[in-house]
Amino acid sequence: MDKVRVRYAPSPTGHLHIGGARTALFNYLFAKHHGGDFIFRLEDTDIERNIEGGEASQLENLEWLGIIPDESPLKPVEKYAPYRQMERLDIYKKYTDILLEKGYAYKCFCTSEELDAEHEKQVAAGVAPKYNRKCCDLTAEEVKAKEDAGMPYTIRVKVPAGKTYEFEDMIRGHVTFESEDIGDWVLVKANGIPTYNYAVVIDDHSMDITHVFRGEEHLSNTPKQLMIYEMLGWEAPTYGHMTLIVNEDRKKLSKRDESIMQFVSQYKEEGYLPDAMFNFMALLGWSPEGEQEIFDHDGLIKEFSEKRLSKSPSMFDKDKLKWVNNRYIKERSLDEVIDLCLPFLQEVYDLSQHDEQWIRDLIAVYHDQLSYGKEIVELVSLFFEDELHLDDESREFMKGESIPNTLKVFKTKLEELEEFTKENIQAAIKATQKEAGAKGKMLYMPIRIATTGIMHGPDLASSIMLLGKEKVLGRLEG
Repeated sequence: MDKVRVRYAPSPTGHLHIGGARTALFNYLFAKHHGGDFIFRLEDTDIERNIEGGEASQLENLEWLGIIPDESPLKPVEKYAPYRQMERLDIYKKYTDILLEKGYAYKCFCTSEELDAEHEKQVAAGVAPKYNRKCCDLTAEEVKAKEDAGMPYTIRVKVPAGKTYEFEDMIRGHVTFESEDIGDWVLVKANGIPTYNYAVVIDDHSMDITHVFRGEEHLSNTPKQLMIYEMLGWEAPTYGHMTLIVNEDRKKLSKRDESIMQFVSQYKEEGYLPDAMFNFMALLGWSPEGEQEIFDHDGLIKEFSEKRLSKSPSMFDKDKLKWVNNRYIKERSLDEVIDLCLPFLQEVYDLSQHDEQWIRDLIAVYHDQLSYGKEIVELVSLFFEDELHLDDESREFMKGESIPNTLKVFKTKLEELEEFTKENIQAAIKATQKEAGAKGKMLYMPIRIATTGIMHGPDLASSIMLLGKEKVLGRLEG
């Protein structure tokens, strides 16, 4: 195999979407597994939809994930540069002139109104719409006359008749298309800018791209691209068309689907860890050989095989992502988890009344159960509320006959404590068990509800310590 070279080529029309990130990831993993290069290229020809900062956003979010391009507009290799399509227009023009000269392409002067009318006519007749080749056989004199009259034109490819386009897809196996199903499509728009299916061929060939992993929505583009490769006498790369990502209702993940955050930056802002996202996204359409699902960056590169890419849609399971992220948070040191959580706490709560040790102890209580950084805000809310708000189940439970005595004994034990530490509070709970004759659920649950307002929660002694002696005694008095 020649040196593997793959590419991720987004449009700078928005931020890095989960689907785009997965495409970049699988290309990256494949390249690195085979000791190859991962190239970032920009398809910026849709000028109206390009947004300022779109390129920077794509690159920043890829790098946050750990997907580092070997080449990009910021890391060019002279042989392959430039990496932005709008800077490559002269390259496309060179090959367009060749296609026109060889008779593989022609100038089309049809107006958009004519094309729309023909389209409607074909639809009404129950025919699959395609261009009617009105301009295909114009003579050189007719073409010159129209150009001299200043008529705008596109350039279309002359699709060969009776041709079968076939290729071996790395994921789907053998795929075939018939040329009769494809109309003469536009290579170059009237403004001189090439269309996607044309520019991508020139770019992939001139950048020595060997393999292309992309979404299944590009499958129908492949025969158009193969015909350009054939016309120019070039070898096409090996394609692999990845299946859709679907939501939990098994519907295609759409940018309008508000049940799932769609962009990588949103996960970064919510306090997900980049290596956990890298790991989770690798499982969207790929499965390892064994049962193991948690891999570090280099472990995924080593384990990755295109032969294990799925042929069926991959479900974006939000709970699975939280589970994966929790596994990574558990492995982080407490200092790292504090750095992750503190900005979220500072944004919502006034921490000025608490010292650094209290904040460390607070976050430590939730270290093992935390799924993502921002979740800390909801988890710790009980420590920032002055009043308890019991639910119906808690109220009903607290009507138990023995509970008032248990709480009275516990209050006395706390009042006797000189130092309000976790260890001393734990000892007070044990002393209450002995004196009040309460144990198990009838010991811990009344104390938890009376002090924290919830039936289930983190370590009880730690929670009581964090609430503070004054607040806890006040609640037990009530």
